[in-house]
Amino acid sequence: MEVNEILVIAMFLSFIVLLFTGFPVAFVLGGIGVAFGFIGYLSDMYLDTFTGLDMLTLGLVVNRIYKIMDNWVMVALPMFIFMGIMLDRSGVAERLMQSIQQLFGRVRGGLAITVTLIGIILAASTGIVGASVVLLGLMSLKPMLDQNYSKPLALGTIASAGTLGILIPPSIMLVIMADQLALSVGDLFMGAVFPGILLGTLYVVFILAVGLFKPSAAPIPADAKPVEWQMIIAVLKSILPPVALIIAVLGSIFAGIATATEASGVGALGATLLAWYNKKLSFKVFKEVAHGTYNTTAYIFAVFLGATCFALVLRELGGDELIEHWLTGLPFGDYGIIICVLAIIFLLGFFLDWIEITLIALPLLAPVISALGLEIDGYGVVDNPELVWFVMLVAMALQTSFLTPPVGFSIFYLKGVCPPDVKLTDIYKGVVPFIALQLMALAILVAWPELVLWLPAMAYG
Repeated sequence: MEVNEILVIAMFLSFIVLLFTGFPVAFVLGGIGVAFGFIGYLSDMYLDTFTGLDMLTLGLVVNRIYKIMDNWVMVALPMFIFMGIMLDRSGVAERLMQSIQQLFGRVRGGLAITVTLIGIILAASTGIVGASVVLLGLMSLKPMLDQNYSKPLALGTIASAGTLGILIPPSIMLVIMADQLALSVGDLFMGAVFPGILLGTLYVVFILAVGLFKPSAAPIPADAKPVEWQMIIAVLKSILPPVALIIAVLGSIFAGIATATEASGVGALGATLLAWYNKKLSFKVFKEVAHGTYNTTAYIFAVFLGATCFALVLRELGGDELIEHWLTGLPFGDYGIIICVLAIIFLLGFFLDWIEITLIALPLLAPVISALGLEIDGYGVVDNPELVWFVMLVAMALQTSFLTPPVGFSIFYLKGVCPPDVKLTDIYKGVVPFIALQLMALAILVAWPELVLWLPAMAYG
């Protein structure tokens, strides 16, 4: 084994070990990059090796950082984050819960279906998983437990519905993926529409099936009223504001009127106007939203900087070529290699956040997919259709990372707003069937790439 291969393996092992020390991930990534840059430089100087690392390698990090901060697409991140947090404070979700719950009141599992539908709407208008999970937990957990819902079903529904924001556009994860692989944000946003709807539909079907085969887990409330026109009108009134915001943001991107960056500004302004319309906007609220935006943006960009240093040193050592050689050497065929890659992503999700996986693993794995020569139909319109499809597969796989222990962030977001009698084991039991549904949706996307590529092809074709 050559010295470069040893250093690449040592970098990954060091990252895994230091990850469990509790140090911030950004510092771990950047520190490992700098440390191994010096190790390679010193080994070349004193051990008569040739790693290709020298002081210029670390100097290149400065240029990479400049390119990140000079990237116009990245401006969309803080704007979408601001939009999500402001919408969280606008009172839209509370009105949705009150009206939609009445509409599904006589359906067994109707409250859980309501939570899922609100999760879809929040995902399409916020894209912030933490805010969605906490908001859904605060609004719906107590009513579901009061109606004698099964704890695992109630908790699993809330946690999984809240994670839809990482897949359904405008997803900040898709913005970062587009930047990392030089893909169109519009292609990824449109490609994620049907997968997001598919996943939400699977959730609803599962809840209906639980209500059918295990009625005690999803009871009908005693005070449920029949559906009346007044209920339908109330639902329409509560849905129209967030739908208008979704159309303003995604519609402007899909129609080619605005770029993702420009649309993010429209979304931030629209969310602020919704908060003002619902009389939830004040200087204190604006200050809290701005502070939350600063914190989240700073965290993401800190990981960006650390991952840039880590990835640069790794590539200088030939880590990307090494990984490509290992994967393409597997005797499983093209789709077998894709399944192996997705399995790696799934397992990484147990220990890493989606940001680290997106910034480190995705750029290393994407060239492997491009080299396979897959005949994925882009309808003659979509550029790099195999990569657009692959990104959706990774995004669907990363859905599971929010629900899998020990680093399932949605689990801990939800636990933070649960009453004391709700244990972590209850949440773990609840999310297991939803993880299975996510893997089922992933298998469907592997079998039918058209679910990803048809909409962007029709939009541009």
